Amino acid sequence: MRWSIDFPIPASPSPISHSSKVLSLGSCFAQTIGSKMQAAKFEVLINPFGSFFHPLNLADLLSEALIQGQMDPSAVVEREGVFVHYAAHSDIRGDTQAELEDNYNRQMLRLHHSLKGATHLLLTLGTAWIYRHKEFGRVANCHKQPSSLFEKKLSTLEELAPELESVLEELLQQHPNLNIILTLSPVRHTKEGISENQLSKSLLRVLCAQLEQRLEQVIYFPAYEIMVDELRDYRFYKSDLVHPSEEAENYIWEKWRQFSFSTETQQKVAEIQKIQLDLAHRSFNPNSPAHRKFLENLLGKLERMQGEVDFSKEIKAVKSRLDAPFSK
Repeated sequence: MRWSIDFPIPASPSPISHSSKVLSLGSCFAQTIGSKMQAAKFEVLINPFGSFFHPLNLADLLSEALIQGQMDPSAVVEREGVFVHYAAHSDIRGDTQAELEDNYNRQMLRLHHSLKGATHLLLTLGTAWIYRHKEFGRVANCHKQPSSLFEKKLSTLEELAPELESVLEELLQQHPNLNIILTLSPVRHTKEGISENQLSKSLLRVLCAQLEQRLEQVIYFPAYEIMVDELRDYRFYKSDLVHPSEEAENYIWEKWRQFSFSTETQQKVAEIQKIQLDLAHRSFNPNSPAHRKFLENLLGKLERMQGEVDFSKEIKAVKSRLDAPFSK
């Protein structure tokens, strides 16, 4: 008896390799996939302004990054003695407004340069519910300010599609070799309500489909569908019943590897993961000749891979262990 549906996912027409430069923006799932790619030695910049959940917040961020915008001082808020900004996660902060502005503008410069050199942009959409400050307009983060300052609204498809499409068109016009991958976060936004979360996800899925149809260099990866159709059981969630478990994240990562990487790149990733297991190995007797031989073999593997991926830190660490005196 079959307990789940395993549906085919066509491979990306523009696969990611270790020579690619990837920018991963959006919800915390963008962090999950981006971090796994970083661990596999891909060059990835992940959410320099923290997690963004709403498509229009992402559109605002990308618009500012294209022109290397500066921080808007009118959207600064002080929270418990720390200065933060309504257009960014609380990771972007400062003990003074000047320090916040410096941090904000440095991250914007970083994002601007990353966009200029990126071969792939991963955008993970989380929710269609948006918060608008009654004075500043839509915000990416409410920073635990009084709810009376904000209005919560479910964005319509007519509001979402034109703005995000316009930004992506401008992005592709300036960077014609960029490939854009859209995903829908498998994280459940239950604080909005179960029905409200499903309505939100449905709007976002239609938005992704429209953008994929209208823009040639936009494709969709079904992370959400994998979670709800293949892994349709609460045992694949963490204890909060909201976030995918580590097992589910690893399962979706495997699907991502098959979707995003060529066969050659997948083989290289498998080899890198074996090397990382060797790096994490702790010998029962680190002074034994057998362990020294193990380190020498590991160094050889690292040096052979160094021309393809950056193992410079790992090579230095293994050499340091080999240079240390071994007891006999």
